[in-house]
Amino acid sequence: MTQGDAGGTKLAVKAATKRYGDFHALKDCSLDIGANSVVSIVGPSGCGKTTLLWAMSGLNPLTSGEVLLDGTPIDRPRPEVGLVFQEANLLPWRNLMDNILFPFEIKRQQPDRAWIDHLLDRVSLKGFEKSFPNELSGGMQQRGSIVRALSLQPSVLLMDEPFGALDAFTREEMNQLVEEIWLETKTTIVFITHSIEEALFLSDQVVVLTPRPGRVLNVYDVPFERPRTMEIMASKEVFDLTNQIKADIYGQQIAGRAAAE
Repeated sequence: MTQGDAGGTKLAVKAATKRYGDFHALKDCSLDIGANSVVSIVGPSGCGKTTLLWAMSGLNPLTSGEVLLDGTPIDRPRPEVGLVFQEANLLPWRNLMDNILFPFEIKRQQPDRAWIDHLLDRVSLKGFEKSFPNELSGGMQQRGSIVRALSLQPSVLLMDEPFGALDAFTREEMNQLVEEIWLETKTTIVFITHSIEEALFLSDQVVVLTPRPGRVLNVYDVPFERPRTMEIMASKEVFDLTNQIKADIYGQQIAGRAAAE
């Protein structure tokens, strides 16, 4: 049992299969994600990581199988599920605050201004509410997109390689920010990344997918207590886990090439 499993299963992926014509992205992919946990999904490029995440969001239905949220099938976007994309996707003609409030306008809901102000302060964006996206750095824009997702107080936050375009130093800052937010909110987080080190720093579990069509190859429990510091990244435990996960990924890639020849 990982640190986040105490609340039971939050998301259950059951025999998820997704085809795009002749293109087979996922096949019989099954996975349980514990409530209040952080789970990262890694694997070779094109293995279906983003396809799986979008199925969890309800934005891209499966060909067969299902995803359950608290035991209920996800067959459409759900207000309990927030999504942070690879790009910040802030509307360039709206300032930061107006971007954050945009989902409330669509849903015709009243925002919790105190919660939004707290989030802005938490991610060091207080004072930038009237700034437009082109006046913000890439890291600031992504922090704004996280505030926008969390402003609706979702019980699940899906993050699709949100820091891949950032420089290494900013990426480390964002990883620490995600952990700090998790410690405060205990929101269940599913995090897609190509970085094994990032996955190990952030997660309670790291899920490794096979090459396309994606299935679960291995699930690794991450043994580090929270809160975490970047110093753990130099530890032997991280070194050993990184090598095990790389062996999974590269071994599967080699096996896939051999099978195709």
